[in-house]
Formats: sequence, structure tokens, C-alpha cells
Amino acid sequence: MQIIKTIKDMQTLSRRLRAEKNTIGFVPTMGALHEGHLSLVRRSKEETNATVVSIFVNPVQFGPKEDFKQYPREIEEDVVKLSPFKVDAVFIPENKEMYPEGFSTFINVGRIGEMLCGAARGGQEKPTVSP
Repeated sequence: MQIIKTIKDMQTLSRRLRAEKNTIGFVPTMGALHEGHLSLVRRSKEETNATVVSIFVNPVQFGPKEDFKQYPREIEEDVVKLSPFKVDAVFIPENKEMYPEGFSTFINVGRIGEMLCGAARGGQEKPTVSP
């Protein structure tokens, strides 16, 4: 299981896997892995040639009343949980990697963000990102 911390290294791996004609299963997470995440990993392993799991506690996914700093970060435990699955890579970028200085692109998902859990979360005009 390869641990990848940069976008460039993740792109390199992705290009290599695709050049080798692999199908890639991607399981995006914010860590604190539980059985729901692991079921997605199992499914990816069944349906694809290569599996990549991301662990990134994304600050822009937190609403104004949600505590980004208190979200559990259990990276070592998460890697241990993934090891029996022999995933190809775990992408664990830092905030500054995903949101470099000068970053200014944000996506407004519109009405769908007001449904399901989005209805209870509220929103922000422009999310804040800090390293």
C-alpha cells in the first residue's frame, strides 16, 4: 500500500495505472474510517483492478456551526484498517496541497445542497480554508 501526499504523485500513479489498462476504484473519505467506508473498499476491490482511498478532512465541507478542528483525525488507525484490503494507494494530502496560496475556485452545488443532510447544515457564502 503506497502512501501518497501530493497531487503530483497521485497523478503519476493514476497515469501509470491507466497506462497499464487498470480500472481504478476511488473511495474518497475524511478519515475516521468505519464499516461503511470499508464496505466501499471491498466493493472497489471486487469491481476494479486498482483501489485508491483518500483521507482528507476537507475544511470546505464544514458548515459555519460545525467544528472542523474537532473532527477526528486517526490517520495511523485508518491505514491499519486499510492494510488487510491491500489497497494500491492511500492519498493523504495536507490542506496546503489541496488549497494552495491564491486558491479561489469554489463550487456551489445549488438546490441539491439544500436537501438531505444539507437542509440541516446551513451554508456559508464563501468557505474559509486555512493550512
